Amino acid sequence: MGFAYDFNIHENEIVNDPSVHEVKHVYRYEGNSDPGDSAVVYGIKSTSGKKGVFVSGFSANTNSEAARVLNKICIEGSEQCKI
Repeated sequence: MGFAYDFNIHENEIVNDPSVHEVKHVYRYEGNSDPGDSAVVYGIKSTSGKKGVFVSGFSANTNSEAARVLNKICIEGSEQCKI
């Protein structure tokens, strides 16, 4: 599907200019035995045409600013964000 750009390496792009990013896909993964072993994979497309992924832990105390920004983008309206 062409989501090859690694937004984890370039998370400052999301933090510095969230309005140019759209969450197209969200996948949530859980560990078998430990609820703390959860992750969220965001498929992101920017207005410049970059398509990539951002992987984050799935918990209330996630310390990534980019993860908080992506969560806010999801809360503000993308239907793909329903996880």
